Amino acid sequence: MKLSEDAVLLRVFVGESDTYRGKPLYEAIVMKARELNLAGATVMRGIMGFGADSRIHSAKILRLSEDLPVVVKIVDTEENIRKILPFLDEVVDEGLVTLEKVRAILYRHSGKR
Repeated sequence: MKLSEDAVLLRVFVGESDTYRGKPLYEAIVMKARELNLAGATVMRGIMGFGADSRIHSAKILRLSEDLPVVVKIVDTEENIRKILPFLDEVVDEGLVTLEKVRAILYRHSGKR
């Protein structure tokens, strides 16, 4: 992405225990984003939340949840983000997918490998 480019923020809200083909769903989403050459992806694990079923998922010590909320965030051009939407429609059985217009003001890497 170029500096100051209009972009789209994709958020995928799923559960930590959700799987796809035997692997964590969040991992499958990140790997698909990489396969599609999207700009990057970040997975964030929540400490507490609830979804459409209104069941609380929490990381409190006395009430350990095995299904904490997880959010996968991807920022790229709208054209590139649209490439992953059919995959998400296929693999997200329970969760939420959102799109939001954003302005990317800085995107760079060191170029070192």
